[in-house]
Amino acid sequence: MLEAIVGGVETPEVPAEVGVGPHPKPWPTGDNYDPELLVEGDRRNVVDKYRYWSLDAVVADLDTQRNPFHVAIENFQHDFNIGSVVRTANAFLAKEVHIVGRKRWNRRGAMVTDRYQHVRHHLSPLALAGWARENDTVLIGIDNLPGSVPLETFVLPEQCVLLFGQEGEGLTMEARAVCGSVLSIAQYGSTRSINAGAAAAIAMHAWVRQHRFEQIP
Repeated sequence: MLEAIVGGVETPEVPAEVGVGPHPKPWPTGDNYDPELLVEGDRRNVVDKYRYWSLDAVVADLDTQRNPFHVAIENFQHDFNIGSVVRTANAFLAKEVHIVGRKRWNRRGAMVTDRYQHVRHHLSPLALAGWARENDTVLIGIDNLPGSVPLETFVLPEQCVLLFGQEGEGLTMEARAVCGSVLSIAQYGSTRSINAGAAAAIAMHAWVRQHRFEQIP
């Protein structure tokens, strides 16, 4: 825990309390409000618009605004980065997150944002590719592989799935085979690849810059 110096003495710094306390009366009316949150306060990590809203009401409202891109990540070794990818997908309001491989994944890094995000499971990259074809969605791999196209120069389709591999290993051979394109993220240092969660954030933001930039407040 961080410490502060008060009067020459180091004391533990108390973290600021997250969210808001009980709502003062009269309470707002509407089916979107959660009576329990109004009484006890809303300590969730949500934007002000959704303070005191029920979980179902928040998800329903987000569903009216979701972007048409999807995010997928392979899960064959319970990669801890999956939670981070889900959290970022929520921030950029991806349509869905697809877990490829093992159904169970480490939710800790998602910081409960998976409650607001639709998550779909596929047994294999081939199954994901079948889903993409049925839904007229372009499957795009993100990995620094020989022959990959720079993300910075690529025009991302509006309706697409951005597929990421495991930390360290990258996309499996099966995943590479089903992708229409494989894109790389420009790097200039000594490491071969960046963290999978960071790569996902960069790719999602690239989609936002191309398709939503003028709408960003």
